[in-house]
Amino acid sequence: MSEALNNREYRREKLKEVIRELHAGKTVDEVKEKFAEVIDGVSPREISMLEVELVKEGLPIEEIQNLCDVHAAVFKGSLDEIHHPEQVPGHPIHTFKKENEAIIKLLDVDIKRQLEAFKKDDSKENVFKLLELVNLLWDIDKHYDRKENLVFPYLEKYGITAPPKVMWGVDDEIRALIKDVKLSLTNYLGEKEELVEKLNQATEQIKEMIYKEENILFPMCLETLTEDEWITIYKESDEIGYCLITPDREWEYKRIKKQDEEVEEDVIDSNGRIKFENGSLTVEQIRAIFETIPGEISFVDQDNKVRFFTKGEDRIFTRTKAVIGREVENCHPPKSHHIVEKIVKDFKTGKKDREDFWIQKGDMFILIRFFAVRNEKGEYLGTMEYVQNVGPIRKLEGEKRLLSD
Repeated sequence: MSEALNNREYRREKLKEVIRELHAGKTVDEVKEKFAEVIDGVSPREISMLEVELVKEGLPIEEIQNLCDVHAAVFKGSLDEIHHPEQVPGHPIHTFKKENEAIIKLLDVDIKRQLEAFKKDDSKENVFKLLELVNLLWDIDKHYDRKENLVFPYLEKYGITAPPKVMWGVDDEIRALIKDVKLSLTNYLGEKEELVEKLNQATEQIKEMIYKEENILFPMCLETLTEDEWITIYKESDEIGYCLITPDREWEYKRIKKQDEEVEEDVIDSNGRIKFENGSLTVEQIRAIFETIPGEISFVDQDNKVRFFTKGEDRIFTRTKAVIGREVENCHPPKSHHIVEKIVKDFKTGKKDREDFWIQKGDMFILIRFFAVRNEKGEYLGTMEYVQNVGPIRKLEGEKRLLSD
């Protein structure tokens, strides 16, 4: 047992030594020979944990990012031999891989063919056709968005922090390259060679990222994430969307799908937080969030009784705790009763889901919004009223991209 541990420790130190030498300026060929004795059997998880250790020891994320292509080249020989389990259609990884196939086809067939036509004749027609394909390539943003916002948080939960940061940085570089190509095509003034170079650079970066996903990220995720976590990723993927393809089958995951009405979960976790579908908050955090919202919120339940209101410092309409439990009609002047009744009736019957009003009150321009609040089954739970002085917002012009002093 101790010998096995020592071997793992030895290999880890050797691998870290190789990466340090790369960052010190040595070439891939110079380190490969030294690396031969330990390269066999290196797993994606070992690589990721190595990068985590190096970051903890002070190596900047930016340095790993700058040389991550070199890392991939060094590890490539061993990674190609790693067995990847077959993925079931509909599984998030299966979908990611199908997207990568579609991206490669777009790059190697459609864009490559049109780029050749553009190089021979940079006519307006060929420029426009190439721009159409590059606009289609921008769909890759959804692929990266799902990876960054659905997958990376789980890796970070398990202490795998460096690889997501590095990969996210490269994703952003690719996004910037594609945007640059789009801008150059939109404002094309004859810079043919420069544009071709930009597009070739973007293509190369995208293919390198696909290699890293297929051989490092995806295997690492498969051996780290639980099925429940994959199910969450699967369920939330539709909200972001897909790149170039749409999954043609639902994922029939093995775990028994529990029906909401059959499962009663504790609404408070072990840390005293109230659990929601998208996270959990303490009562103090919930109170503070409501009081921080730049407006006034009131809630009337399905029985037309006032149940809640926020009490920000700069209130527009006077409300006291005495209104809690009061009939909502009695909280408005008699001349407004018919309006309140009509709003609630339309919300209850499903005729409407919202109603907006706006009034001038002194120097303030007040926006008053009513929303029907419904549960997942569409059943009416009550009405939320939101009031805000939007006068300052209406006066905004131009752009603000810098921090205030």
